[in-house]
Amino acid sequence: MARTANVSVFPDMTKSPMTKSEQLLRIDDHDFTMRPAFGGPPIPVGVDVQVESLDTISEVDMDFTMTLYLRHYWKDERLAFPSTNNQSMTFDSRLVKKIWVPDMFFVHSKRSFIHDTTTENVMLRVYPDGNVLYSLRVTVTAMCNMDLSRFPLDTQTCSLEIESYAYTDDDLMLYWKKGNESLDTDERISLSQFLIQKFHTTTKLAFYSSTGWYNRLYIHFTLRRHIFFFLLQTYFPATLMVMLSWVSFWIDRRAVPARVPLGITTVLTMSTIITGVNASMPRVSYIKAVDIYLWVSFVFVFLSVIEYAAVNYLSTVQERKERKLRERLPCTCEIGQPDDMAVDPQISGYGTMDFNMTGNYGMPENGGRPDRMLAQVALNPQARPRANVNIWIDTHAIDKYSRVLFPGAYVLFNIIYWSIYS
Repeated sequence: MARTANVSVFPDMTKSPMTKSEQLLRIDDHDFTMRPAFGGPPIPVGVDVQVESLDTISEVDMDFTMTLYLRHYWKDERLAFPSTNNQSMTFDSRLVKKIWVPDMFFVHSKRSFIHDTTTENVMLRVYPDGNVLYSLRVTVTAMCNMDLSRFPLDTQTCSLEIESYAYTDDDLMLYWKKGNESLDTDERISLSQFLIQKFHTTTKLAFYSSTGWYNRLYIHFTLRRHIFFFLLQTYFPATLMVMLSWVSFWIDRRAVPARVPLGITTVLTMSTIITGVNASMPRVSYIKAVDIYLWVSFVFVFLSVIEYAAVNYLSTVQERKERKLRERLPCTCEIGQPDDMAVDPQISGYGTMDFNMTGNYGMPENGGRPDRMLAQVALNPQARPRANVNIWIDTHAIDKYSRVLFPGAYVLFNIIYWSIYS
């Protein structure tokens, strides 16, 4: 008697069952590792972008961060399905992993990711005729080569570049779906340091010697830096330090405790301002506009200290010459000796003279040293009884000229500077 074995058949749990939508799209009937119309003409893939936010612009790292919605449009007849009402079907990222999608990447990107809160922000929409819309929300940090030679009075243009990684222009034709209107931006986008002037798009071909030609899409945006912050934090303090250094020109040259600390303080303050500005900037090998202003201001402050050193030195030299002149010449200077002023005027060379007008000439009320001194010297009174020499010594001439030259030169510099860079 034959024995029959009852064998129970269990479904293969290693294979995930297909959903009704996948059965409708006939996912298993096609090889989606190949591009649509493989072997034929390149497949056109249209792109449009909606910029959600422009997050940061970094001069130190030379990059920018942008969040955007990236949408792709193409036609894949393998995904066509029958429909009575011509209604599309929408899917999430689970179906994206089973079909062919363009392999886009961001050229010169440093970091990028697809948002995944609460689920992966990917959308796939398939129409009955096989047209596909593929959208994803991406944040990308890309390189931006900035020219900071006019910083902070500069305007920067940065670009986000999109390209297929594997498919050359023989397999995939990448283009902006609606030209320049393919780029949409949120009107609420704003930056603390920059004013966004415009966005625009371009298309070019990129060549790689090893792989060939690729279509590349560009998103250009132009940014103009706000100057008011730097006026308050850099330019106004530097200008005030320069003006403060001019105060020393009105202080008596003998007031060393007043003039020296004032000059040193302004020099150190300017050094601090320059260090603070450079600490927040990249170490570029060229001179920036702010460097020109700060270093010229530093030179003006430094020269005000040198000016006092020159005044002090020249005044000391003049005093030495005056003292040696009094000791060397046969001077019968009767200034300050009222009893001798009545001597025969033919010999003394002074004649009758009021002591209060001569001996106290130029004397300040507080009894200090006169700014200007008149020395009357009789040279060889026997031969030329009336030959007198008047020696005027002005120890403040440099200060008087500096009061005009320093402000005038600084104003001229500011006129030239702002006319060039503004």
